[in-house]
Amino acid sequence: MTWGATLLDVNVPDRDGNRENVNLAFDELAPYLDGHPYFGSTVGRFCNRIEEGKFTIDGREYQVTTNAGKHHIHGGKTNFTYQNWSSESFRVSESIGVRFQLTSPDGQEGYPGTVQATVEYSWNDKNELRIAFSATTDAPTHVNLTNHSYWNLGGAGSGSAMDHVATIEADQYLDVDDDLIPTGKLNSVENTVLDFRAGMPLGERVNQLAATKGYDHCYVVRGAAGELRKAARVVDPKSGRVLEIETTQPGMQLYTANHLPGNERSNGYGGHDAFCLETQHYPNAPNREAFPTTLLQPGDRMHEITIHRFSTF
Repeated sequence: MTWGATLLDVNVPDRDGNRENVNLAFDELAPYLDGHPYFGSTVGRFCNRIEEGKFTIDGREYQVTTNAGKHHIHGGKTNFTYQNWSSESFRVSESIGVRFQLTSPDGQEGYPGTVQATVEYSWNDKNELRIAFSATTDAPTHVNLTNHSYWNLGGAGSGSAMDHVATIEADQYLDVDDDLIPTGKLNSVENTVLDFRAGMPLGERVNQLAATKGYDHCYVVRGAAGELRKAARVVDPKSGRVLEIETTQPGMQLYTANHLPGNERSNGYGGHDAFCLETQHYPNAPNREAFPTTLLQPGDRMHEITIHRFSTF
């Protein structure tokens, strides 16, 4: 859908060949126009959080919209999710897809520079959904783009996704304060509820995370950022569907849909009825020099790829 460059239906078969949409979505346009949970959305100009909505570029401080208490989240109020993108279809080799493009003007939500953003969704005969983000700018600015799909491999509306078994290719996660703002420290997952290296049901220890009502943590994806590499594998034991994720991004946010209200604002979907694996640069990167930079300079091009591969067992 052009509104928010949004992913709607992803229909894939279970082990018996029955196809279901595994991506949470609304049945009509109206809920997407105001205040929805980012179902399938392209999130930007900067996904996730920026501390107090402030950062400094070349000695000048910028203040962007604070829409998460005193902090900035997901690009502000009129972010990329709430804009209409242009679109065109394309075919490359064995893949067919849609290319969405958007111009974000200088000063939008407080960000400097006019940004030209592109997101491409494509599908091939290997049941791979490829999402490619790219962006350019005419002035130094920060850009961090992600897709915010909510997955349930049993099918959207099939109930809790907490019995899904997840493996996450990460030895570390970002330390955060009480407002979920990264401190700059990287913590080991060893002997914590965030250790999914050996595979574990999403719900096995979810109740131990009372402060966030579940997982809402950014992992450091193992391997070199910029290279396409394994990030996660999720299996639904009931349907037999499998989702494997590869990405060039340095991080990945695991969110277990903790705050879905279960009413019309979420199309009836409730907390833990899905999971998000949002590949991205680290939250608050503009204020943490040790993090991989999100600063985009004129003449440069940001380009990141994430692949979602669907299969069965």
